[in-house]
Amino acid sequence: METHISTTPFGRRPLTLAMMAGQMAAGGCAPGASANKWQVFRAVCEAKGLLGASDRALAVLNALLSFHPDSDLVAGEGLVVFPSNAQLALRAHGMAPATLRRHLSVLVDCGLVVRRDSPNGKRYARKGFDGAIEQAFGFDLTPLLARAAEFERMAEAVRAERRALLLVRERITILRRDIAKMIAFGLEEGIAADWQRLHLEYREIASQIPRTASRLELEPIAQELAVLAQEVRKALESHVNSEETSANESHFERHIQNSNTHPHELEPGLEEDQGATVAIKLETRSLPPTGYPLGMVLRACPDIADYARNGISGWGELVETANLVRGALGVSPDAWNQACEAMGAVDAAIMVAAMLQKGEAISSPGGYLRSLTAKAKAGDFSIGPVLMALLRGRGGAQARAG
Repeated sequence: METHISTTPFGRRPLTLAMMAGQMAAGGCAPGASANKWQVFRAVCEAKGLLGASDRALAVLNALLSFHPDSDLVAGEGLVVFPSNAQLALRAHGMAPATLRRHLSVLVDCGLVVRRDSPNGKRYARKGFDGAIEQAFGFDLTPLLARAAEFERMAEAVRAERRALLLVRERITILRRDIAKMIAFGLEEGIAADWQRLHLEYREIASQIPRTASRLELEPIAQELAVLAQEVRKALESHVNSEETSANESHFERHIQNSNTHPHELEPGLEEDQGATVAIKLETRSLPPTGYPLGMVLRACPDIADYARNGISGWGELVETANLVRGALGVSPDAWNQACEAMGAVDAAIMVAAMLQKGEAISSPGGYLRSLTAKAKAGDFSIGPVLMALLRGRGGAQARAG
C-alpha cells in the first residue's frame, strides 16, 4: 500500500492551479473504483480537443500507461509510475528529451496525471521489508481513474458532434448538387427563369463554405442553400404545371408547332437566345489543348462537373456543359460563338470552367471572355497560365487546410 506525501513540484517549477485541480481529482477518487486503462485512454483520445491535449502528449500518456503492469486502474493500488525520461522516451518512439518534458507538462496541465516529486526530483519507488511498494515518486495516474466517467461523457459528446457535422456536410453536398443540376437542366431545356440571378446567388453562398468549418458555421449555409434549392425547384415545377395546362388546352396547336422543323424562321429571336448549340460545330478547332489532359482541367476547375447531367468523361461533354454554364454566368451567345471561333470550342469551354471556378473574382464574365477572344485572334492567348494558376491556388488552399 503506498501513501502520497508530495503535493508540490521539485525545483523551480511553481505550483499551479492545474496541479491543484489534478490533486483534487485524485483525492476525490472513490475507494474501490476501477476502470480499464485502455478504455479510459481511448476516451481521452476522442476528447483531446476538449481537454487541450495534443497528439504528442497523448503518445506520452500511452507510454506512461504502458509502465502500469495491470490492464485495470484500481483505486489505491499502485497508480504511480516512475520511469526515467530515457525509458519513457524509448516507449514514446524516441521522443527528444526537451519535447518529452514539454508534453509531460501538458498532461499535468490537462489534469490527466499528477506529479509526485521526490525530495531530489528523481523518480523511484521505496519498498518495505515484504517487497511491497511503500512510497513511489513519479506520475500518479489516479486522475484518469477518478475522471473516467467524465472522459467517457466528453468522448460521447465529441462523437455526437462529429456525426452532426458529417450530416450537415452531406446535406450541403446534396443541396449543391441539386441546385447545380436543376439550373443546368433549366438552361438546357430553355425554361423561362432568371437563371443568371439564381446561379449568382448559388455561387455567392457556395463561396462562403470554408474548407474546414464547425457545425455551427455550416448550418446557416445549409439553410441558405435549402431556401435557394426550393426557389429553383419551384421555377421548374411552375414550368411543368404550365406545360401540363397548355397540353390539356391546346394539344393540336402544340402538335403543329412541334412539327415545324425550322422554328427560327417564325421566331427570329430564338436563335439568339439559344445561341451556341447551333452557332458552331464542335469540329471547328476542337482538338484538346496540347499537353493539358482533361483530368488536369477538371482538377483545376472541379465545379464545372456539378452542372454536367451525366458527368464529364470527354471533351465533348465539357463543351456541352460549358455551353449551359455560360448562360448562367451571363456570357452571351455571340461572345461564346466568337470565343469558339477564335480559340477553339475546347479552349473556350475551359475558359468558361475557369471563370466558373473563380466565381466573384471575375465581375463581368462576358467582357472577360471577349478580351481573351481578342487576344486569341492576335495570337497572344494561352490556356496554360490560367490552368496553372488555378492548380496552384487549389494546392495552396489544401495545404493551409491540412
